[in-house]
Amino acid sequence: MRQFFLNVTRYPRYLVTFTLGVMNSVAKPLIQRFNNPITAVALIGALISGCISLSLVLRAMVYGVPMA
Repeated sequence: MRQFFLNVTRYPRYLVTFTLGVMNSVAKPLIQRFNNPITAVALIGALISGCISLSLVLRAMVYGVPMA
């Protein structure tokens, strides 16, 4: 039983390590793109529109969309 709980405690560390690795591999190329001002504006616009879209989808999922 001790071995079971030891294995279970390893999963959060694995999840954190995996998440940080993915974020690092995604963020590094994006940070390099900010040297060009046009690309930086496009990336910021894409980030803002993605956040707005995500919030609208989550709001529709939580509160429901009235049927017309």
